[in-house]
Amino acid sequence: MTTTSTGASFTLDLSTVLCLTFCLSFMPIAYLLGKALIPSGHTRDRILFFWHAYDALTHIFIEGSFLYECFFSYAALPKGIVSSGPHFLNRIDRIYGAAHGTGPSARLWQEYAKADGRWATADVTVVSLELLTVFLGGPAALYVCYLLCRASNETLSVRARGGAKATLWFVATALATAELYGGFMTFAPEWLTGSVQLATEDPVYLWVYLFFFNTLWVFIPLWVLWEAGKELQAAFVSREVVVAERKGK
Repeated sequence: MTTTSTGASFTLDLSTVLCLTFCLSFMPIAYLLGKALIPSGHTRDRILFFWHAYDALTHIFIEGSFLYECFFSYAALPKGIVSSGPHFLNRIDRIYGAAHGTGPSARLWQEYAKADGRWATADVTVVSLELLTVFLGGPAALYVCYLLCRASNETLSVRARGGAKATLWFVATALATAELYGGFMTFAPEWLTGSVQLATEDPVYLWVYLFFFNTLWVFIPLWVLWEAGKELQAAFVSREVVVAERKGK
């Protein structure tokens, strides 16, 4: 894989600290919610809740702000000047993206764009993926959190908890698969074209912005799929045992 650095160098100023603090602030929020809503003794459920709560908050608020900047932040081109295609929203007289915004969310994405330049613009591939992520992935993660609360609520009937668990693992599996696919489709175009938009020479941009913040959505969804596979196997084995016992009678 060939990489071409953007030439950016990491600078830790107040604005950067605030951006990183905002992104990481959802982790303690998700942890506290899981501790309050999932009973003690349900360790795996708490971990699953923590991840899906953090996932939902990130998709809805952080990535949702990216879509806002793409659709509402723009620079108007001088009269008679036309941007090169493709033209986002079919506007030939505007250039869209966070690079042209002035608010806090624009500053957030301007910071991340120092590591991946596509996030400063309205890159159509990224925007298309984020539309699915924000409006489907975020709500799906919230729904998983709700199902985890029901599945771990021992005051509910066995049938109700079992139904919640079945739906939980179906939705969690679909969401984890979508997360992996979305991550691949985000970076594969760059890998296939020399990674010209990625800043790989600065260690902070490479290992914190690009590696850490993105591989979370690789390793944890893989673990979720592993756990889902174990649940599926256990359910089918139990079913076969019941069928065999009935036939034996």
